[in-house]
Amino acid sequence: MGTLVSYATDKGVALVTLTDPPLNAYTHEALKELDACILEARFDDDVQVIVVAGQGNYFSAGVNVNMLKEADESFTYYFYLHANETLLRLENTPKLVVAAINGHCLAGGLELALACDLRVAMDGDLEMGMTEVDLGVLPGLGGTQRLTRLVGKSRALEIMVEGQRLSVDEALAIGLVNKVWPADSPEAFIGSVLTYAHAFCPPARASRAVGHIKRAVQAGADGSLAEGLALERELQARLLASHDGKEGIAAHTQKRRPTFRAQ
Repeated sequence: MGTLVSYATDKGVALVTLTDPPLNAYTHEALKELDACILEARFDDDVQVIVVAGQGNYFSAGVNVNMLKEADESFTYYFYLHANETLLRLENTPKLVVAAINGHCLAGGLELALACDLRVAMDGDLEMGMTEVDLGVLPGLGGTQRLTRLVGKSRALEIMVEGQRLSVDEALAIGLVNKVWPADSPEAFIGSVLTYAHAFCPPARASRAVGHIKRAVQAGADGSLAEGLALERELQARLLASHDGKEGIAAHTQKRRPTFRAQ
């Protein structure tokens, strides 16, 4: 897709990789490329799951500090606005998004991972945290909001105001990551995550149901219970009317394995 973010697809899975080592830091150009990849995956009917990864020893270290040092107030305001819109676009895309955390995941890097639906980290000496306080600023890509919703107010505050750097085991213990997998290399780890992502694709899994579950959770979690239930009913009606909904019910009653089509 570009020189700072690569894009590839394979059998229903899109792999979006930050390719600006060593830090995979965000510049305006990098975010534009990331945004374009998200839109590409969103509009591609053959893509059912998105995997986000980094190249090298970092998943991402967040915003490029040298860029911030040189930028004026107008640029930084619109930069952070676009960054928030990009992560929201990822979060709101009704397709499952898996963060393959194959390197250090700090500051805005962790904020990107939090905008993904599931986070799988590679076992090893990786650090995860929101360290923006060390620069005299706050996590500005949604971190104050998403981290609080994930781990609770007190724990989120502690992580952010202390600028903590957590190990993957500590991150797993508080629910910051969903899984920690051993791997001989970052490449082998990415391969394992891609295999995991393929499991959510047809014909074995009804990817449209997976996407609608995501949408119900993401859109309903911050509203009232009544609003969330109303959305859930509408999405369920769509699934029951779909090919995969009918196929899943038919297969269950006929005691056979369903064959889903993402339709």
